[in-house]
Amino acid sequence: MIFTEGLKKNSDFSKVYKNGRSKANRYLVVYVAENGSDYNRLGVSVSKKVGNSVYRHYFKRCVKESYRLHEKMFNSGLDIVVLARSGARDIRYKDIDSALMHLMRIHKVCL
Repeated sequence: MIFTEGLKKNSDFSKVYKNGRSKANRYLVVYVAENGSDYNRLGVSVSKKVGNSVYRHYFKRCVKESYRLHEKMFNSGLDIVVLARSGARDIRYKDIDSALMHLMRIHKVCL
């Protein structure tokens, strides 16, 4: 990811949950908060309710790949956390991609 770093620390996730706006659809919940820099930070969280470890890792890879492919369309200076809902069990990349882009348009993160 060119313009994006990973969101890794628990305290960073907590700040986004506390200060960010959230929007949801059938498969995902996306929190967005401003971070005061000129790059984005992306975090993905998938609970055990969604599936086994193989599927959870697949889901994270799909979200990150979808974000990477559309990265040039997004505003910069944001912390973005993507949560998988339990309804996201066994969906494929195409559905994950469309759900993520739908929520980014709702958040007005896209240029």
